[in-house]
Amino acid sequence: MAILDILLFPDLALKQASETVTDFDEEFQKFVADLDETRLHAPGCVGIAAPQVGRFQRVALVDVSANPKHKNNGYLVLVNPEIIEWEGYKKGREGCLSVPDYTGNVMRATSIVVEAQDAKGTLQRYECEGFEARAVQHEIDHLDGLLFLDRLVSRRNDLFERKNYKK
Repeated sequence: MAILDILLFPDLALKQASETVTDFDEEFQKFVADLDETRLHAPGCVGIAAPQVGRFQRVALVDVSANPKHKNNGYLVLVNPEIIEWEGYKKGREGCLSVPDYTGNVMRATSIVVEAQDAKGTLQRYECEGFEARAVQHEIDHLDGLLFLDRLVSRRNDLFERKNYKK
């Protein structure tokens, strides 16, 4: 497995919409493994999308299970995901591997139902709420060429420099 390079804002490639995955071959399986290895390499990272590493296919990974207080579905491989139901809205703080110096407040649905294929192409359906729902929506935005910066509640009041703590 390999650690892939992360595209960083303001790279214009991050604004590119991704294409549907149609081939679930061995090369695709290797890419999904490399994408997850890249996610795991970033401390505290709960999600990553293929466009963040310069591959413009509709693939995102989410795993919020490291924090047991968040209800979750475990490790999610979301290929060609589509949110089919949503309800409620709540403002919450988000960060992003592609925007390492900032966090911001974004409105998101509090619960969603998402349908997606898994890494082998089998259709799955997940009910997500709270932090997991936020993370899934954030990663799906990447597939549509959107960053959390595009969804800030207020550019003046809801964008914050990320604190860097010295060891």
